[in-house]
Amino acid sequence: MTWDYFIWFGMAAAILWVAGAVAGAASGRVKAAAATSLCGSLVFLSFIVFLWISLGRPPMRTIGETRLWYSFFLSLTGVAVYVRWRYRWILPFSCVMSTVFLCINVFRPEIHDESLMPALQSVWFIPHVTVYMFAYALLGAVTLFALYLWIRPSRKIPDETEMGMCDNLVRIGWSFLTLGMVMGALWAKQAWGDWWTWDPKETWAAATWLGYLLYLHLRSAGNASPSADISAGEMRPVPYDILFALLVFSFLLLQMCWYGINYLPAAQGVSIHSY
Repeated sequence: MTWDYFIWFGMAAAILWVAGAVAGAASGRVKAAAATSLCGSLVFLSFIVFLWISLGRPPMRTIGETRLWYSFFLSLTGVAVYVRWRYRWILPFSCVMSTVFLCINVFRPEIHDESLMPALQSVWFIPHVTVYMFAYALLGAVTLFALYLWIRPSRKIPDETEMGMCDNLVRIGWSFLTLGMVMGALWAKQAWGDWWTWDPKETWAAATWLGYLLYLHLRSAGNASPSADISAGEMRPVPYDILFALLVFSFLLLQMCWYGINYLPAAQGVSIHSY
C-alpha cells in the first residue's frame, strides 16, 4: 500500500463522515448517524493499517503520517461524544476537522516524506497532540456558544439546558486537557528527563487548565443566577456575566498556550516546545 491510494480511501471516508453528520444533524437518527460515521473511521483506519504493513513500522514518523492519526482520532471522538450526549452539531464539527487534515495530506503530498525532528518521534506524539486538538475544538465551540448567550439581542436569561450544554462541553474539554497534560508529562520525562520544567508553554498550559477548572468549580458551587443576592443559608450564586467572561478569558489563555508563546520574547530560544 502506498500514498497513491490515499485519495480513494480518504474520499470514501469523507463521504461516510458527511453522510453520518447529515443524518445526525437533520434527522437525529442516532444509530444510523453513529454507524455511518464509524464506518468512515474504519475505512480510514484500514488505510493506516495497510500503510503500516507496507512500511513495516507504525506510520508516525513523518508529518503526513501524523495527519492520518489526527483525522482518525478526531472522527472517532466525535462519534463517542455524539452517542453519549446526542449533540447533533458534534458530528458535523468532527467531520469538518477530520476532513481538513485529510485534505492537507491530499493537497500537500510533499509532507508525506517530511520527517519530524527526533524529539517529536515519540509514541506519545500522536495521542498527546490529538487529545489537545479535540480539547481546543470543544473549548472553542463552548466559547462561541457562551458569547452568543452573553450578547444575544434578547438578553434572555440562559436556561438550564443551555447552561448544561456549556457545562458538558467544558467538562469534556477540560478532561481532554488533563489527559493531554498527563501524556505531555510522560513524553517530557522520556525525551528530556523531567516531568515538568515550567517552560513558557507549560506555564500557559497550567494557567489554561486552572481557568477552566475555576469555571467548573463555580458551577458546581450552585446554580448560576443573573443576580448576586444571598439567600438565607445558601451560597452566593455566580452571575452569568462572570461565568461567560471567565470562559472567554480562559479561551484567550488557551490561545497563548497554543501559538501565542511563539511571539513572546521570553520564549525565543528558551522554550523547549519551539520547533
